[in-house]
Amino acid sequence: MKIALTYTGSDEKHNNYVRWLQGNENITVIKISADDNNLHELKHCDALILSGGVDVHPGVYNHHSVYANAPETFNKERDQIELAIFQSALKSHKPILGICRGLQLINCFFGGSLRQDLGNDLNKIHKAEEKDKAHGLTIEAGTLLHKIIHKERGVVNSAHHQAIKKLGEGLKINCMADDGTIEGLEWAEASDKSFLLGIQWHPERMFQLGLEDSPLSKNIRNVFIEVINQSKKINENYKPCH
Repeated sequence: MKIALTYTGSDEKHNNYVRWLQGNENITVIKISADDNNLHELKHCDALILSGGVDVHPGVYNHHSVYANAPETFNKERDQIELAIFQSALKSHKPILGICRGLQLINCFFGGSLRQDLGNDLNKIHKAEEKDKAHGLTIEAGTLLHKIIHKERGVVNSAHHQAIKKLGEGLKINCMADDGTIEGLEWAEASDKSFLLGIQWHPERMFQLGLEDSPLSKNIRNVFIEVINQSKKINENYKPCH
């Protein structure tokens, strides 16, 4: 199994994703980045993860680039390659998981927008300082996320100052923080589509808060791997006529 993982901008953080994904299984993780210019690697991979990192450039969702807690520099090249690889993964029906920035990029791809800064009060709950914060959330019954987690309540880690504002077309919200911040998305109608899940927290580093066995980390990883295996079997069994 090969999983394409976009580069978060930090080797340490990238390695957290790799360890979380691999566990004790034979899984190869392929780093995708603008610097490597290796979008073509996706065709050799079975799934895609859009990782966290610097804010998406506001031009992607038609907003101004001056706002509270904006980064000193954006990474437009990263935005471009990740939007392109996401579109390619959709076309090839590969399972997709978006984490933090990845969720936000997915939302923007479908015409949604972002709250550019949550403000002082909400940043006290969501924005990381020396380490991630933790907060509760409620999961919507009947959603893909609920089927994965098997619970309606949970605690997640938090390291963001932005969130979904306008929801992208064809998507639905699957969970919210107790303060009303949107924490997850998926297909509004998934019957004819491949796996798509976006989450605002970081399951790959929930171990830092002692939450590595939480279904909001463990189940998401395990179900994603199961879905990839199922997708591989379908593709291997499909033999087009010539």
